[in-house]
Amino acid sequence: MNAGFGPLSRTDPAALREHLRVRVQGCVTAVIGLVVEGTCAQASVGHLVEIRTAHGELPAEVIGLRDGKVLAIPLGDVRGIGIGDAIVARRGNAHLLCGDGLLGRVIDPRGLPIDDRGPILGALAGQALYADAGNPLRRRLLDEACPVGIRAIDGPLALGRGQRIGIMAGAGVGKSRLLADMVTGCKADIAVVALIGERGREVGEFLERTLDAEARARTVAVVATSDQSPLLRMRGAFAATAVAEHFCQRGADVLLVMDSLTRFAMAQREIGLSAGEPPATRGYTPSVFALLPRLLERAGRFERGSITGIYTVLVEGDDLSDPVGDAARSILDGHIVLSRNLASRGHFPAIDVLASVSRVIDSVVPPQRAAQAASLRRLLADLAEVEELVALGAFVPGSNPALDRALARKPDILAFLRQAPGQAAAVEQTAGLMAKLVEGIT
Repeated sequence: MNAGFGPLSRTDPAALREHLRVRVQGCVTAVIGLVVEGTCAQASVGHLVEIRTAHGELPAEVIGLRDGKVLAIPLGDVRGIGIGDAIVARRGNAHLLCGDGLLGRVIDPRGLPIDDRGPILGALAGQALYADAGNPLRRRLLDEACPVGIRAIDGPLALGRGQRIGIMAGAGVGKSRLLADMVTGCKADIAVVALIGERGREVGEFLERTLDAEARARTVAVVATSDQSPLLRMRGAFAATAVAEHFCQRGADVLLVMDSLTRFAMAQREIGLSAGEPPATRGYTPSVFALLPRLLERAGRFERGSITGIYTVLVEGDDLSDPVGDAARSILDGHIVLSRNLASRGHFPAIDVLASVSRVIDSVVPPQRAAQAASLRRLLADLAEVEELVALGAFVPGSNPALDRALARKPDILAFLRQAPGQAAAVEQTAGLMAKLVEGIT
């Protein structure tokens, strides 16, 4: 496995010789922050280069060109790079080698295994890291539901196969636990989990404690922890998407889970600022908002297979108008909001149904179920209103039949929306419970 560096194949010497052939060589002229500046004629943005230092060879990616110089960010630490160190460009843009050998494995953004289980085995095919989303008219319509085993989602917020949904949440409200339950409960052929910018401690906990053995066997995990280079963190999101595309192009229904989109944006902000981009809203550079659709549009339902994308957005201070959150909502096909108020009450999953929306629910479930979902949302809106009146001491029982009905059904509503971690609910059971809950409501 690699991402454009190292051996391509032990069984194809010709391909190996071509891959290792030096194309252009230059040298380092400056190192400023994260950016290595140097000469390397004919190197293009997005191309891969190798910086040959006294301590070994360090891969890097060209992120810009300025005043006849190449700007590159290494995939590792800049320590040890000196003036005059050679810069060698390789043929081809960044790619990842993918195959069935990835299933059940944990890899880094370069495609190298980090789970101490030896090399990736089996046939591997190259997949472009920064591929285009393709012709939008060749996408199939979203007309098939994608149950995830969570009643609060499969009921009022039904997802579709090939949909892209965002989970908007602050820190510490249970998004990682919810993601793990969605991976376990979703009936997808393959799951690809991207942990971008996570704490090193949380990676092992997510993979070992929250995913069962069956889910792990069909899951590919791509990990870039918070201490790694911003380029690695940014590439981690594209590497996970490339793995999902590989299996999708073979006709598989793939679940792509990314935690988190915000840390991907932060990594690109670091890269942009290092390259000299002007900061815009809250310090995010223009390239962040240009890159988000290039990443998110690669999920969807295609002529063969589908990629259902679930992306977490870490909103700062629980502010849903956060720049990354705003940009993500404008691109995605819906969002799920996790409430800190619900989480503080021990309500799991802490989904604020009224603040959440699925833009494809009317297309992926029967009309009767869509109407029941709308009735449940009205019931929740009435319940929110009556609770506010009760708190103010202004509620008079019998004055409003709709509010009386919502208050009477509150225990059943809470029982429906609450769900113990690790206990997936069958979609038929969810539909039946929701139908009983809204019975008599038009």
